[in-house]
Amino acid sequence: MQGSLLPDDAGNHPPRHHDNLAPRLAVVITVLVLVGYFAVAVTYVVDGNRSGRTIDAAMLGLALLPMTMLLCLQMLHSFPGLAPRLSGARRRTLALQTVLTFAPFAVFKHAWLGMPGFLAGSSLLVLAPALAWPAFAAILLCTDVLLFQVGFGWGQVAYTSVSTALTGLVVFGLSRLSGLVAEVSRSRAELARLAVAQERLRFSRDVHDLLGYSLSTITLKCELVHRLVPRQNSRAQQELSEILQTSRQALADVRAVASGYRKMSLSAESATARSMLAAAGISATSEIDCGPLPEVVDTVLASVLREGLTNVLRHSKADHCAIEARRSGRQVWLTLVNDGVGRPSTILRADSTDGGSGIGNLRVRVENLGGRLRAGVRSDGCFELRAELDVSVDAPPRSGRERGSKDSKDSKEEYGPGPTVTA
Repeated sequence: MQGSLLPDDAGNHPPRHHDNLAPRLAVVITVLVLVGYFAVAVTYVVDGNRSGRTIDAAMLGLALLPMTMLLCLQMLHSFPGLAPRLSGARRRTLALQTVLTFAPFAVFKHAWLGMPGFLAGSSLLVLAPALAWPAFAAILLCTDVLLFQVGFGWGQVAYTSVSTALTGLVVFGLSRLSGLVAEVSRSRAELARLAVAQERLRFSRDVHDLLGYSLSTITLKCELVHRLVPRQNSRAQQELSEILQTSRQALADVRAVASGYRKMSLSAESATARSMLAAAGISATSEIDCGPLPEVVDTVLASVLREGLTNVLRHSKADHCAIEARRSGRQVWLTLVNDGVGRPSTILRADSTDGGSGIGNLRVRVENLGGRLRAGVRSDGCFELRAELDVSVDAPPRSGRERGSKDSKDSKEEYGPGPTVTA
């Protein structure tokens, strides 16, 4: 992938022509080698029977039938995909190849010495490793015995044995290499599809976590403006100014999501949270005492705080909300507690009746860093959202174009001047 954003239809199309070039080329090379070896075997038959033209033609015609059958069987063993229905009968086809390899020796004698190499290669392809190599050695031994019986000497037998072994190994190696190239091509395509799916999931989580709070703030401010314009024009101007800054923040968040990573600050989000809750008429306390945090931990905790506040405004009618962040050794935890359980919000209307995915997204983020996220009603009736993380986790790699790498001063300059709400 060249970037974080991908077309909507990426990964849904079949592989392009050039993506299949390597598997096709491997198959073509293997087929050409097999046909070439069989052509050499045909020359053995021709050269092995020179008693007369008529006899040579008859012998060649008689040899072509089993040789053609052997070539077809070899293709089935080298390329199982040619006949998937016969995949369960490969041992029977190997037995048939064995008969067609050794039986013609009675007629063609040493002219048939080009055939056992293919059977040796097929044994390595079809049989399990525990049986394949003993079968390979047995084929070489049987070939040697037959060659002694047709009058070959030790030198000729040794040469033929080496030639048969090399033929079998070449057939086995090229056939297996062809299959591996095809498998690698399929794995590469599958990895590309998985990468696209993972990127879409990341994009979905970031859009929800980063923009949900900003869009909720815009909705809240619009409702406040609607209530305040007839009575408090100065307050309305302030709210409109905050709406403008929040919209700028939303645009900046979109750019940050597109760049792949968004730095956030827990302390900055805490200040924003107090302003938001005050504007909504909710009493808030905030105690952030965890010192400087690694960038990735700071960002995840800030995301947890954002999502928690969004849920407070959307799903409950809270009168008080407490934010607390503490650190003990290598552990840091953030808690967000509100007393609005069981009372529907009068500030923001929930988007749907079946709930959202914000807490689930945050749980994935926290668990990816080795932490844990808990959310539920406490014994005192208050709802608590708690995130715990190890401050020693390593930050993910970042590119030079990340907007999140700026400090808070630069962020203010990017988003422009405005009131407290920066979401």
